[in-house]
Amino acid sequence: MKSNLITKWPEKLASRAMLRAVGYKDQDFNKFQVGIASTWSNITPCNNHINTLSKSVEYSVNKFCKATIFNTITISDGISNGSICMKYSLISRDIISNSIEIVGNAQSFDGIIALGGCDKNIPGCIMGICRLNIPSIFIYTGTILPGKNRTDIVSAFEFLGKFYSNKITEKELFLLEKHFIIGSGSCSGMYTANSMALICEILGISLPNSSFQNAQSISKIINCLNTGKIIYNLIKENIKPSDIINKDSIIDSLKVVSLLGGSTNCYLHLLAISKCLNLNFTLKDFSKITNNLPTISDLKPSGKYFISDLINAGGIQKFLKYLIEINLIKGNNITITGYTLKENLKNIKINYKNKILKDLNFPIKKTNQIKILFGNISKNGCVSKISGKEGEIFVGKTLIFNSEEECVNHIYKKKIYKKTILVIKFEGPKGGPGMREMLTPTSALIGSGINKDVALITDGRFSGGSHGFVVGHICPEAYEMKEFAFIKNNDLLYIDTINNKINLLIDKNTFLIRKKKTIIKKKIFNGILKIYRENTLKSSKGAFIN
Repeated sequence: MKSNLITKWPEKLASRAMLRAVGYKDQDFNKFQVGIASTWSNITPCNNHINTLSKSVEYSVNKFCKATIFNTITISDGISNGSICMKYSLISRDIISNSIEIVGNAQSFDGIIALGGCDKNIPGCIMGICRLNIPSIFIYTGTILPGKNRTDIVSAFEFLGKFYSNKITEKELFLLEKHFIIGSGSCSGMYTANSMALICEILGISLPNSSFQNAQSISKIINCLNTGKIIYNLIKENIKPSDIINKDSIIDSLKVVSLLGGSTNCYLHLLAISKCLNLNFTLKDFSKITNNLPTISDLKPSGKYFISDLINAGGIQKFLKYLIEINLIKGNNITITGYTLKENLKNIKINYKNKILKDLNFPIKKTNQIKILFGNISKNGCVSKISGKEGEIFVGKTLIFNSEEECVNHIYKKKIYKKTILVIKFEGPKGGPGMREMLTPTSALIGSGINKDVALITDGRFSGGSHGFVVGHICPEAYEMKEFAFIKNNDLLYIDTINNKINLLIDKNTFLIRKKKTIIKKKIFNGILKIYRENTLKSSKGAFIN
């Protein structure tokens, strides 16, 4: 056992004495040691119920092994969005990953079970267990139910836009604030957390039918209580994340989340996860996999329904089996159950069609909402999310902002003309630093009612809750003094999500002249932001410290 490094008698007498002080009994030293990585925090409703779930996992594991709960961090994307606080969001993914790796190795655990709720918890946990590469399980801690009048966090951002557009009063806004979000769980649409949870189930690192469950439900508790025997078997058979997560399972997961109109952040996270396992994917690879897929879900943010509605309509497993039956996904990868995804779905009857998931032959959109674009301002690629309601080609004049705050202030206070393309620079991994999400400006556009007439592009990211004609992850970013940095006001920009192109309509010589004349004042940052800026990979490679 790997854990002999801390439990072996008599060589590890001192270690054993320390462990007795935290409750170990004689028999515990002879069991497999399992670390339970909890992201519990009262910071956010996404995570404030996780203590209950981690205790359920501990109870289950202790029947077969010896469980030890430890904590890692979380931040709240919903709370930090729209301010400098958001610079720390993506970085928290790396801190979570590193902390799980550190504790897992320092305690010499035989296995890990990680629980996560908020957006960066999930990829952070997966990256951590991939780096450890010991038998592991990830537990998604569930989705929140809609608030009063079927609202959620995105509703709050969009209603703020309505307030600044004088469509509602301050008194009305204050009353709404009290009911937007009720209870515990991760944001309730096909946003980043639910998108990544679905990816984890398809990758095979989570239990079957665990990705779409309500946070405060008996199903989620049962999910946790089923982990003890599974982690014991994984350790006994030495089935590791590298045996489970492979190129085929990543391709399968990417296809499904794209069909459902999931979060653009998934592309960033899957690039990072694949690198942790030395699986070499590029944005071009991802574009070949997903660009020609349709969009079949009517889930929020661009649709009408919440994940809880899909749960009530029968969940996701029938749909997954259907995709395997028509050979759209393979499902041949081994999962934490010891069986393949296809075998896990053996007893599921195919009849997935409902008002939320449409027939593939009659999709909501014949092409995918998420497209990878390339062009003269993004030679390494960028990620767009276009529902189709705004059209698929946008040609307009640019309006330049050098930060998210500049853009938001303009949206709230000044008129924006039709066919304008808002350009937010210096929000990339290094330029931010931190690659903030642009949920506040996209929601401001929707709240003010002008989202169908404008587009927004950035080297930053978008929240899973963002929608409209939006393009993010532009790479190389402005901070690198490449083409994106040299866009000026009133330039003509052409965005074509049919042919997957994004081009500024100027010639190479104009780019060169502008480069010579452009001086960028680079803000100085200290602490973790400085470390991240100096060491992070590009967004086209996952934007993490490798």
